[in-house]
Amino acid sequence: MPVLLEEVVRFLQPQAGGHYIDGTLGEGGHTEAILECSAPDGRVLGIDLDPEALDRVAQRLSRYVKSGRLLLAQGNFADLERIAAAQAFGPVQGILLDLGFSSLQLSNPRRGLSFTVEGPLDMRLDPEQPLSAADLVNRADEQELADIFYRYGEERYARQIARRIGREREQAPITTTRRLAEIVTAAIAAARQGPPRDGIHPATRVFMALRIAVNRELENLEQALPQMLNLLSRGVPGERGPAGRMAVIAFHSLEDRIVKDFMKREATDCLCPPRTPVCVCGHRARLRLLTPKPVQPTAEEVRANPRSRSARLRVAERLADSPA
Repeated sequence: MPVLLEEVVRFLQPQAGGHYIDGTLGEGGHTEAILECSAPDGRVLGIDLDPEALDRVAQRLSRYVKSGRLLLAQGNFADLERIAAAQAFGPVQGILLDLGFSSLQLSNPRRGLSFTVEGPLDMRLDPEQPLSAADLVNRADEQELADIFYRYGEERYARQIARRIGREREQAPITTTRRLAEIVTAAIAAARQGPPRDGIHPATRVFMALRIAVNRELENLEQALPQMLNLLSRGVPGERGPAGRMAVIAFHSLEDRIVKDFMKREATDCLCPPRTPVCVCGHRARLRLLTPKPVQPTAEEVRANPRSRSARLRVAERLADSPA
């Protein structure tokens, strides 16, 4: 079951004839719900970096592909405007980014995304991308690794882990998820002088940090957000449907902070420092916040899908009289 499915549908309000973009197609659960709610002629452009995910959705939702209601494109949501233009897709009434990973991706040993499954230390969503997690772990200097673990994983023992990796890779390259997890666990145990007490596997933050770095997840999100806004319909005369809405589901604080700050900034008329007597920035609000606080999964959803527990949904609507 897709995370926060009911909430996404409620906020995006899919309608017949509308155009919607799912920039993180995954297994197609959100897309399928949007297509059902926008029958008989609503359309969705589904984008994903993972060609395997696209193939699975193309088969499972083949009826929508054949009817022309579902368009599929392999690509990065950081290139949202270019992809939409190539598909001649718009104006857009709703755009969704679900920044989580599917269960199939996490459990696939070939992906190397999980320390619970033995596999190559890969972590690339796009198999054509040149840089893998193994490349980063074995080639980056210790300071760079420590910075990655601390910045993206908020790992307090980042320096100790990086030093242990540096020693271990001198003996033999680190190429598997299991070996990296063992190295991280040993480094944290030595630093703490005992096992962790927070109930989280010691390798959790390091694996998350490497995945973010390898796939440039935060940089891509920062590039995508203004493009999402630009693609949204303003709901003015001559355009199809109501004002467009953008929705983002984040799973850790760094992602959520980027989304929160962007939406707050674009929902504000003036960005001048507080003591500036007269506005000189000329900024005008283009969004209206629909979720002053992020929407979280219900206790029932978390019980059914424990991975949803950290999900946070933020939604904003394009202002009809906002500048282009």
